[in-house]
Amino acid sequence: MTTIQQQPHHPAIAALLGLAVGDALGVPYEFVSREKLRESPAVGMIGYGTHNQPAGTWSDDAALTFCLAESLLGGYDLRDMAAKFVAWFDQGYWSAHGKVFDIGNTTLQSIRHLDELLSNTEGSDAFQQLTRIENEYENGNGSLMRILPLLFYLKGWPLQQQFERIHEVSALTHRHSRAAMSCLIYLRLAEHLLNGKEKISAYHQMREEIMAFWEEISWPEDECAHFERIIGQNILETDPEILEASGYVIATLEAVLYFFLRENNYKDTVLHLVNLGFDTDTVAAIGGGLAGLHYGLSDIPEDWLAAIARRDDIETLGRRLGGKYP
Repeated sequence: MTTIQQQPHHPAIAALLGLAVGDALGVPYEFVSREKLRESPAVGMIGYGTHNQPAGTWSDDAALTFCLAESLLGGYDLRDMAAKFVAWFDQGYWSAHGKVFDIGNTTLQSIRHLDELLSNTEGSDAFQQLTRIENEYENGNGSLMRILPLLFYLKGWPLQQQFERIHEVSALTHRHSRAAMSCLIYLRLAEHLLNGKEKISAYHQMREEIMAFWEEISWPEDECAHFERIIGQNILETDPEILEASGYVIATLEAVLYFFLRENNYKDTVLHLVNLGFDTDTVAAIGGGLAGLHYGLSDIPEDWLAAIARRDDIETLGRRLGGKYP
């Protein structure tokens, strides 16, 4: 008797769904304090809460991630990425239910600027030049939350070229190089996971690579200092009580890496991140994408997946992304 084996899911599907599930878990709890969540912690997928959305609704985090993923299906085109971000904001493109209900201030201002650039320029030169304007206030987690699809395009590239492209994509909304470096750290770890490396080994290899890269490009010491807990030290030695889910990109990356490395499954990783409070959807989305990539689709609770808005569309997008960048 011949047994037909089910074709394995491409990692891009698990990454995108892992991100969407983490996002949707956090949406009802956004801006809720850690103290309140200690009294009544998140334990699963619920609806309504902060944004009054049905269970399984993801926010701008996943929507902009999906816009980037879809843009990459046609190759690397900053102008097209910008156009899709604007379409999301104006028309609810790649939103969960056809409307935008949540957007960070920096992302809002940046998308308005992208709209102006789209109207006044042709080609991608104006979008590439965004990396030349550094603003200390553009170090929120709004580019880190959507950067994961770029992994499949950049994998295998030298670090310098990866950073240049990551900075361009990050700068569409967050122009500071610190936000871009956070994205590089996240994607470099993700690349080692994609290649099948054990997560603690992947983390330490990433740290060594980033330190060598900083030396190679003479990265300013005051910028290196912002990453001390993540790169200079082992993040697992950090007291979890000082971790926070604020909108600051460094705080977000610290929390995501700590709980991803400490926990041993998708569920515990994202629930710990949600229960930090405040920016619950974004932090859980970023951690959920990494955990989905590492543990695979089968490790995400099925009842959570079943609730996710547009699940079939997300799976199709992940399959197409994996087909484009196998």
